[in-house]
Amino acid sequence: MPFTPPPTAPPYDADRSRRRKRRRLLFLLEVAAGFGYLGLLGPYSFGYFELLPAEKKIALCAVAALLLPVRRRFPVTILLVLAAFAGALPVVGMLTALVAYDAIRRIDDPRRRTVVLLTATVIPLLTAIVGTVGTGYESWRFGFAQGAVVGGVGILVPGLVGSSRGQQERLLVALRERAAAAEEARRLVDSASRVEERSRIAAEMHDLVGHRLSLISLRSGGLEMALASKAPELQEEAAQVRAATRDAMNELRGVLGVLGPLGRDTGTQALTDATGTRSDIAALAEESRAAGIRVSVRWQGADLDGLEPRVRRAVHRVVRESLTNVHRYAAGASVELTVEHTADRVRVTVRNGAPPKLPEVTTGLGTGRGLTGLRERVGLLGGELRAEPTGVGGFLVQATVPAHPAAPSASGAGQPYVPPALLAAEGRQPGALPGVLRHLPGLATGVLGLVGVGTMLALGLELVQSSREPEPISEQSIHVGMTRHDVESAFLYDSVLARAAARGHEPPRPPGAECLFPYTSDDPENGRIELSRYCFRGDVLTDIDKFWVPVAPGPTDTTEGP
Repeated sequence: MPFTPPPTAPPYDADRSRRRKRRRLLFLLEVAAGFGYLGLLGPYSFGYFELLPAEKKIALCAVAALLLPVRRRFPVTILLVLAAFAGALPVVGMLTALVAYDAIRRIDDPRRRTVVLLTATVIPLLTAIVGTVGTGYESWRFGFAQGAVVGGVGILVPGLVGSSRGQQERLLVALRERAAAAEEARRLVDSASRVEERSRIAAEMHDLVGHRLSLISLRSGGLEMALASKAPELQEEAAQVRAATRDAMNELRGVLGVLGPLGRDTGTQALTDATGTRSDIAALAEESRAAGIRVSVRWQGADLDGLEPRVRRAVHRVVRESLTNVHRYAAGASVELTVEHTADRVRVTVRNGAPPKLPEVTTGLGTGRGLTGLRERVGLLGGELRAEPTGVGGFLVQATVPAHPAAPSASGAGQPYVPPALLAAEGRQPGALPGVLRHLPGLATGVLGLVGVGTMLALGLELVQSSREPEPISEQSIHVGMTRHDVESAFLYDSVLARAAARGHEPPRPPGAECLFPYTSDDPENGRIELSRYCFRGDVLTDIDKFWVPVAPGPTDTTEGP
């Protein structure tokens, strides 16, 4: 018959198609974001990028925008290439910050991570210095400052954050793996404890059911002998009952023998119908007293001889295991043993005080299988077990089981105990947020970090640009509307000689204006020299006048004789 996948099989092809569509959409969004960002800010980037032709500017911005989504495939290569672009185009520093964070976060080897981060930080520094000096835009100091800001803020800082984030993620993965391994080890220990406990239960079933079957077989044999003389026609039926009883006994031994060894003793003595009764508990307490443990017994309610054997055996096991632990881990401590029997439950409490002296080894004394087995046994009856240290250095074991537990069903009454940590490891903890909401804190942190990097980058680049010495203004480029500071930056200062020469020859001054007469070094023409006058109203240049003034004749040399 050909194999037909179940209807609930995951649609692998559909899921792969959805992932492919998400990747394409993310690629287009990143390309659009890169083109939009560089299209808005790229033309206004300063540095020697201003001197490049328009075609090269557009090509650089387009290539930088296309490299952003490619970082997922080649993170280190794209980081180094964008670092070189950032040295020429400082606004690429924002894109480089994203790539630096992502690329450094992915590198596991610390040495390689350090080399890549330092190399990417130095590349924009060298690119800015070489480009600034090569194009004659400014001195190498300006290029060094620009490259230091882009490399430090746009690469080094995001790279360090990405390195820290990557180490944190790898540490969390390792911790999850260790927690999963610990949970698996604990699960195996619990499973072994349950198997051992069920083997003991199987042995007890053999003792009890085997005893009953032995009695039935014995009585069937006696009945067969009696019927041989009194009712020979019924002798065959009695023989069949005896044979069926013998076969049942053999089958019981065969089935229970798979669960555990049946030839060992399952208690301090062979378990009998008196196990778990008042006399049995008193015998266990007396054994502990003989071994040097002070045990006080308090019994409340009727005896347990009228209860089911599995209840009495659970009481016996709780008392025996608790006293054994006291002998092993708290030798010399006093023990309070209380059995409370009411109409609907049986509560066994074993509380020991602090031992006179601590054991030689205070950690790793036991595997915890005994208590796990007790919890399994009590849980199968529908009860609960508490096992915890007390506040005075002692230990408390308290088991509560129903006096008349429900019969075990094939549907799995008494489910095995599953630790809460294992539920959490399997992702079944309540209150888990949906997938989108889980990423909102990380997205908010990333946006805030990107805004911070952009602010630092803008402030640093503005500071570098403001430190650049302004180019002197030529006298021909001076025009009305400029400030006095701009005019004086062309080295035009008021000259006393020019002001004196203009007196009486200058055009009428604008009312309320303050004029400046710069010195001129031009040679006279036809006994005249041209002067300039710059008049300001407030701090704004309002008039520019040029006029000619005559040159005063110089002194005549005379020669006097003796």
